Amino acid sequence: MLTIFGVIAVSIMFLSYWTEERSKWLVLIFAIGSGMTSLYSGLEGVYPITVIEGLWALVALQRFAQRHRREKLTQ
Repeated sequence: MLTIFGVIAVSIMFLSYWTEERSKWLVLIFAIGSGMTSLYSGLEGVYPITVIEGLWALVALQRFAQRHRREKLTQ
């Protein structure tokens, strides 16, 4: 069951990263996928990946917030 969770998390990351130019919401979905992958690697005991994926999630959240503010200003 844990492996299925990991596959889903990484798939969400991959697909949202691949298509993130289409919508700011895909950047947020990427952040969620990164958080899920961080959780998965933590449960598996692979702590360096846990930290890296957690940082990716934070970076993606920052990118989402910046893009959201930028789009609000152009409306």
